Amino acid sequence: MLKELRPAIVMIVLFTVLTGLAYPLAMTGIAQALFPRQANGSLIEKGGKVIGSELIGQNFEKPGYFHGRPSATTDTDPKDPTKTIAAPYNAANSAGSNAGPTSKALMERVQGDVEKLKAENPGAPIPVDLVTTSASGLDPDISPAAALFQVPRVAKERGLPQQRLRELVAAQTEGRFLGVIGEPSVNVLRLNMALDALAGR
Repeated sequence: MLKELRPAIVMIVLFTVLTGLAYPLAMTGIAQALFPRQANGSLIEKGGKVIGSELIGQNFEKPGYFHGRPSATTDTDPKDPTKTIAAPYNAANSAGSNAGPTSKALMERVQGDVEKLKAENPGAPIPVDLVTTSASGLDPDISPAAALFQVPRVAKERGLPQQRLRELVAAQTEGRFLGVIGEPSVNVLRLNMALDALAGR
């Protein structure tokens, strides 16, 4: 019996070492050597302090800032551990709402967002990413159209010319990867950092 078990035990140990230790360590080492910033979370610093990551959105609510996509992430209610509360961009709980097109709560939330955006920029078409959440709830980017839609509100709050903010959005827009993969996008945190720098000048 030991004769039959020995090869199985040897293979388990061998593949545990190869796939559980050697491969992850090799990939981590290669990533750290070739892409250290990305391997360490694509962190964004300001004044020597980490203020966020390019990969995880933040909840900007003040009218003088560009806002990201709605986020459906939740957290435990501190008053009642058996319940959850909305916690936008909670990186410890990445998830979509899983609400379908017949969900009353989803329809009410979207309709409320649409009405708010219509009041903010009357007559302009509302980009879909300003009223829909991403699958992860952590999307750090918006479309250029979503950023441009917010220009009148931000310009009014900051006392800046709209044309200057449109130029800022254009400067912060990232094109398609290799010119063909994906869609143009704007990282909301980087855009707001550029906005603060512009307002400071």
